[in-house]
Amino acid sequence: MGFCSSLFLCPLPPPTLYPMPTYTATTLQGLETVLAQELDDLGANVVEIHSRAVTFEGNLAMLYRANLCLRTALHILQPIAQFYAQTDAQLYRQINAIDWLQYFELDQSFAIFPTISSDYFQHAQYAALRTKDAIADRFRADTGGRRPPVEKDNPDFRIYLHIVGDRCTLLLDSSGESLHKRGYRTEANEAPLNEVLAAGMILMTNWRGQSDFIDPMCGSGTLLIEAAMIAQNLAPNLYRETFAFQHWHNYDRRLFNRTCHEVAATQLPDWEYRAIGFDINPRTVQIARQNVARAQLDDYIRLSVRDFADSQPPKSSALVMMNPPYDLRLQNDDIMAFYQMIGDTLKQQYSNCEVWILSGNIPALKMVGLRPSRKIKLLNATIDCGFYRYELYEGSRKNTHKNA
Repeated sequence: MGFCSSLFLCPLPPPTLYPMPTYTATTLQGLETVLAQELDDLGANVVEIHSRAVTFEGNLAMLYRANLCLRTALHILQPIAQFYAQTDAQLYRQINAIDWLQYFELDQSFAIFPTISSDYFQHAQYAALRTKDAIADRFRADTGGRRPPVEKDNPDFRIYLHIVGDRCTLLLDSSGESLHKRGYRTEANEAPLNEVLAAGMILMTNWRGQSDFIDPMCGSGTLLIEAAMIAQNLAPNLYRETFAFQHWHNYDRRLFNRTCHEVAATQLPDWEYRAIGFDINPRTVQIARQNVARAQLDDYIRLSVRDFADSQPPKSSALVMMNPPYDLRLQNDDIMAFYQMIGDTLKQQYSNCEVWILSGNIPALKMVGLRPSRKIKLLNATIDCGFYRYELYEGSRKNTHKNA
């Protein structure tokens, strides 16, 4: 959409409000396709993949179900307005034109979360400040001078401002706290794996509980817990205490309770296999035990203190997944020898297993000495990682490829 040369002489069209129930599920880089498949499986409509996000359509029950069930989503956002702006004044006027009382009340707090890629708006926090001022001033105009409070840490309403070029979108966050915070992990080791990333890694393998799941460097137990929940079809946020949509005007308590009961009924009654984890660090294993207990998965996860190099072979074929150190605390020679040990142990002890390794040290991954049958690029926090699959079988030692 173009603008005339004199921006202040050219009247702006009012912001476009979204009449249809369209939602945006955000995720981590590399998990978009997995999230889209999850939404398809839930029955969402018009599922479309974007960068770190998937859009979809659905009714209010689908919004509730998405928040409860999606394993690879961070937030479920509802776009409420879209408009064009090239100046701070235009941004303010378009946001001020929205009737904000239709979304929340004076006694409900709010905060603005900006994401900006624009030559027109180069200071995200200033754009967020102008957005806040526009909303507050509209409230003052409509309520005789009163305005809702701003609360950055735990607001009732999280309003996302996305600006790409001169295209601006306002979205309401239906989730509140990020959906990766399942509630079971209050302690972690030094470099915990994000729950959404862990679940996405498992879903990529097409493993759904049809064998044992082994994490021989289990850390705080995130992979094991996510695997056990997947195997039992346990919704990751079924027991979450609160969602942001419960503050919305259209919140339907009966519909939400019914949706929760329907989701709970899909949980499988038992799982014949187990998630098996061990780690060389006793303190780390203790943290994992505490997290497993909070997740109420003690019956399905077995933990022990053990060195991977001395581990016993599994009784039958299993899915093995690990997130070994990348070299942040090890010297280069040590990390190369460490990954060589991983490869030797896999070849000697884990024949007939499918193995997946996530690592941010690609040169070290080559020291595993096995040819990966699949390579996926993922982002672990800010670290570019390789997520490699190795299919082991009797005689794997004869089929190594040290320059994988």
